[in-house]
Amino acid sequence: MKTFGFLLIIIGVVGLLFFGFQAMQDSESFSFLGLDIAVSSANWTPVVGSGAVFIIGLILAARRK
Repeated sequence: MKTFGFLLIIIGVVGLLFFGFQAMQDSESFSFLGLDIAVSSANWTPVVGSGAVFIIGLILAARRK
């Protein structure tokens, strides 16, 4: 189970980096009264899913059995 946990950790980190970068690229900014305002039109579901995979991997890797 520890090996599977470490595999899930690696997959989760790669997913967080890839989908997080992609989500940040999907934001647009505009100026209003001298302030730069950023509006995100990204789909955050893959980022949340990758975070969940990462956390499950941490839990599985931390088990003693």
